[in-house]
Amino acid sequence: MADYNTIRTAGVSSAASAQIDEGLRAHMNKVYGTMSAGTFITFLAAWAISGLAVDGNGALTALGQALYLSPLKWVVMFAPLAFVFFGFGAAVNRMNAAGVQTVFYIFAALMGVSISSIFLVFTGQSIIQVFLVTSIAFASLSLYGYTTKKDLSALGAFLMMGVVGLIVASIVNIFLGSGIMSLAISVLGVLIFGGLTAYDTQKIKTDYIQHAMHGDQEWLGKAAVMGALSLYLDFINMFMMLLNLLGNRE
Repeated sequence: MADYNTIRTAGVSSAASAQIDEGLRAHMNKVYGTMSAGTFITFLAAWAISGLAVDGNGALTALGQALYLSPLKWVVMFAPLAFVFFGFGAAVNRMNAAGVQTVFYIFAALMGVSISSIFLVFTGQSIIQVFLVTSIAFASLSLYGYTTKKDLSALGAFLMMGVVGLIVASIVNIFLGSGIMSLAISVLGVLIFGGLTAYDTQKIKTDYIQHAMHGDQEWLGKAAVMGALSLYLDFINMFMMLLNLLGNRE
């Protein structure tokens, strides 16, 4: 794992090291700023769609029926997952940093449509409470990943295997409808995405340090957006798992 000690022993001057340190702070600020903007877009889109899908009497409108009761719900449910695996790869390779950031914001809005049903299932107060709990947990774990001297890279493959397992288990449980399985998925999900928050934060930091020495500004601009995407997914998934555990249903 690259760190400041590695840089210094590689012969980088103290002035260059200070410049990298300043650049790292700016890079992380951009990562967190982009992630926060994406999160805001997601919840704004979710709130707007849930409101548009329900009339004044609390009944589903035609839009609501199409989103939540028709086969279109499967498209809405899995569209963000397909977007991550296929859309972002093409965007990173073909677009500049500004274009990749725009694609990220479009994805965030799509994610909001996908999770909009939370405003119909859970009370507004519990959504806010779980959001605050998630924010505190996320901030703590991200801070740990940024400051720890322990190399977390070994956790990456293990945690990603856990994510794949969660996706498979979640798809299976759509058809089984098991409450116990849903509870187990949520508990494991909180642990896995909590671990990924720390891991991804450290990876964003070390990747920046490795590439900053070469002055690859275009790569660094794209890397900030991709880092924001990683942390955004960690936050949203941790929020959804905690909401399933702690949220009060309507």
